[in-house]
Amino acid sequence: MALRRATKIVATLGPASSDPALLEQMIRAGVNVVRLNFSHGVAQDHIDRARLVREAAHRAGREVAIMADLQGPKIRVGKFAQGKVMLEAGAPFVLDAARTELGDVTAVGLDYKPLPREVKVGDTLLLNDGLIVIVVNAVRGEAIHTTVKLGGELSNNKGINKQGGGLTAPALTAKDMDDIRTAMQFQADYVAVSFPKNATDMEMARQLCNVAAAEFNHRPGLIAKIERAEAIPKLLEILLASDGIMVARGDLAVEVGNAAVPALQKRMIKLAREHDKVVITATQMMESMITNPVPTRAEVSDVANAVLDGTDAVMLSAETAAGKYPLETVVEMAKICHAAEAHDVVKLDADFSGKIFARIDQSIAMGALFTAHHLGAKAIVAMTDSGSTPLWMSRHLIQIPIYAFTPRVATQRKMALYRNVRPLLKDTSGDRDTALQQAENDLKLRGLIQSGDIYAITCGEPMGAPGGTNMLKICQVV
Repeated sequence: MALRRATKIVATLGPASSDPALLEQMIRAGVNVVRLNFSHGVAQDHIDRARLVREAAHRAGREVAIMADLQGPKIRVGKFAQGKVMLEAGAPFVLDAARTELGDVTAVGLDYKPLPREVKVGDTLLLNDGLIVIVVNAVRGEAIHTTVKLGGELSNNKGINKQGGGLTAPALTAKDMDDIRTAMQFQADYVAVSFPKNATDMEMARQLCNVAAAEFNHRPGLIAKIERAEAIPKLLEILLASDGIMVARGDLAVEVGNAAVPALQKRMIKLAREHDKVVITATQMMESMITNPVPTRAEVSDVANAVLDGTDAVMLSAETAAGKYPLETVVEMAKICHAAEAHDVVKLDADFSGKIFARIDQSIAMGALFTAHHLGAKAIVAMTDSGSTPLWMSRHLIQIPIYAFTPRVATQRKMALYRNVRPLLKDTSGDRDTALQQAENDLKLRGLIQSGDIYAITCGEPMGAPGGTNMLKICQVV
């Protein structure tokens, strides 16, 4: 049985985790969101994997969210005649946008043709996630002449970053636009947009998603992956144009430097929570478990610190997509989250000090948190159609679990990402008092509350109106 924890786990589906029985075990062990990486595979692959996830979740008796992660403008070297080369420090190396033949140890082609016009003498380029460093000496036509500063093995199609950022590749490629249409065919709950530079990129993605999803009466949440240096000065506008952000520490670290990332991570988590957005912390969180059955102490600390900072979710990439121990990795991550949350410091009074809530539904959400905390309630219950009330509640650290009842499966799945929210599907009565009693009976049946327990419950009158939460009731179980 999965440990009860507030922080959610995002797991990437891949060859290592595509067995239906294994995926079901992973969901039972604590996976809340399944990430489909659109950098690999074709449209039908993603449709099949989404069906696999829905079927595994159904067998496990719970709903998970599906996040479609767009590839974005990956700027890559071309292919090599031998598949890879070994670059030596001090050696010359040419990136040639006009080259059509396979590469060798002296030169390779480019899939991003504008690159020669976006670099200048003295620029530092980082290949293969920063493992190889080259410095630009000259740009002659379509050829970028460089010297290898830090050598290593370079293989086919490895990525290129420019230190400090500055490449103009658009966030949404033609492939991404096709992939959005594919993702909407199976009603992906979230779409993660790679390399956005500003709010306009996210607004365009939202428009494309809404058009593609209109025939299904569906609206996915949008996650902005913060991985470009240019995104940092525009962080707030990107955040406000999105439903959440991902601290994508891989490409971000390559562009801004490893040392800058921890402070940026803390800032992003704090900013997202302050503006009622969700936040996912990602990349190399349990990297050693790709090949080892236990994490390193440093990885344990990394995950725990993200939890203590208030991240909604921690994400696994290659660990579950291609690693040897996908199930064990989920189990270990759940244990770390559970242990770290035991030390959460609740500062509700300080959170609300000097705050003004202009909306009735938001005021009710905050009132439920404050009252439940001071009464020592066992649960907070939100009857919700859109999921807004539980989202607002989840922005504040509190040890009391939040149970969100909704009649909409799309809302249930979307809330799977919200910290400390357990979404439950229930089509309750249109009569308020009957609906409240149904919710209490459900919680009692699940063993979540018992006789004598106090809980807070919120709902709206008339029942079922989105954004209509206007009532808070404090109850004691008979």
